[in-house]
Amino acid sequence: MPPPVTKFKAAHPSPGALATLLAEIRACRICIDAPRGAPLPHTPRPVLRPSNTARIAVAGQAPGTRVHASGIPFTDPSGVRLRAWMGVDNVEFYDDTRIAILPMGFCFPGLDANGGDRPPRKECAAHWRTRLLATMPQIELILLVGSYAQHWHLAERPRRSTTAAVRDFDAILTRPATPPTPRLFPLPHPSWRNNAWIRANPWFEADVLPRLKSEVRRLM
Repeated sequence: MPPPVTKFKAAHPSPGALATLLAEIRACRICIDAPRGAPLPHTPRPVLRPSNTARIAVAGQAPGTRVHASGIPFTDPSGVRLRAWMGVDNVEFYDDTRIAILPMGFCFPGLDANGGDRPPRKECAAHWRTRLLATMPQIELILLVGSYAQHWHLAERPRRSTTAAVRDFDAILTRPATPPTPRLFPLPHPSWRNNAWIRANPWFEADVLPRLKSEVRRLM
C-alpha cells in the first residue's frame, strides 16, 4: 500500500528539481525492466503535465489508446466531459501554469481480453508519485478522478467504493489539513462507461458539480 498524501512533508525544492525529475520520468522503463507481473507490452510513453505554479492537479487513471497516440492527456470523450464538470475550456485545462495533470499511471497499460484498458501499472505510483508531488508543494487541490486515484490518496481511510467516496466529498474536501498537504476532491471517472452511474445518481450533478466548479474557479 503506497503512503497516503497526508504523509507529505513541507518541501522547498530547488528551481530545477521538477525539470530533473520529469526527465527521469520521461526515460522510465521500470514497467519493462523491473515489472510487477507481465511487462508493459509496448514502448513506454509517459503522458503527464506537471507544474511548479499550478494550484490544481488532476489525478486520473492512465492514458488510453487515443492519449497514447497523441501524447496529450484527456484528448478523448472523457476529457470533454471532465472539462465540462470542471467548468473550464480547452485553453484553461491545458494551461499547465494553472492545472497540472498527474495520472496514477503515466503510460498506456494496454488492453485486456475484452478490449478495455488495463489498470494503471502498479510500478508507476509506487516509484514516482511521492517524489513528484514533493516537487510541487504549491498544489492546493487534487481532483481524484476514479477509484485508483482515490485508493492511493485516501489510503489512510477505510477502503470504499467510488460512490461512497464521491458522496462523502464535502467531508473529504474540508477535513483538517496542514499545508502543504493538498485538499482532495473525489470524482467518478468521466468515461462513457459511467453514463448509467451518472443517471442513477442525480445528486452528483445537483450537489457535487456546482461545488467542483466553484473550487476550480477560485483557484484558477
